[in-house]
Amino acid sequence: MIYRFCKRLFDVGCALIGIIGTAPIWLFSIVATLISDWGPLFYFANRVGKDNKQFKMWKFRSMRVARGANEASLRPDQNRIFWWGKWMRRLKIDELPQLINILNGTMSIVGPRPAAVDQVGITRGGENAIAATVPCGLTSQSSLWDYIYGDQFPDEAEYNEKVLPIRLKLDVYYVKHASFFGDIKLIIWTVLAILYTALGKYPQWMHDKLVEYSKAV
Repeated sequence: MIYRFCKRLFDVGCALIGIIGTAPIWLFSIVATLISDWGPLFYFANRVGKDNKQFKMWKFRSMRVARGANEASLRPDQNRIFWWGKWMRRLKIDELPQLINILNGTMSIVGPRPAAVDQVGITRGGENAIAATVPCGLTSQSSLWDYIYGDQFPDEAEYNEKVLPIRLKLDVYYVKHASFFGDIKLIIWTVLAILYTALGKYPQWMHDKLVEYSKAV
């Protein structure tokens, strides 16, 4: 109970500071998006969070609009991502609007990533049903694994074989080992992962540690 209360206060404080502190990035992203591909600035994804409740997840739009496209796929359609969208995805800038989700209580800073509606059976089925007992978040062990390793596999079949099994186990690991200081460590790891990516380096130590965590489930 105390952990959940402190986590919520921490979430609101971080979200407010984050929105104010990254305001210049928001403004630049808005201009760069309109220059890259004129259209909506934001993409509202249908996602499933705590207690399997659906909500609208905010993101900066990073792909060209395509009617009838499969938005629920675990792998993005690379051909639709415009140039600034690729940079936003690489540096996680496209996720910044989810600070609004954190303010309205549909997400947390740290927690399992929200599940796509059409993927609930995969990401919230069986042992992974435990992931729906906590608020979904911006970052966690599984999202870091997806970011540093999963992005290497644009092919969905290869992704499902090499990335998804460990990603699912890491969601279970997070719920079973959640703590305030653990959340702080994950935030630090996320910043480090983004810095590694920006510098074109691979955080092998983080890769190895995440694999170790997945084996502990």
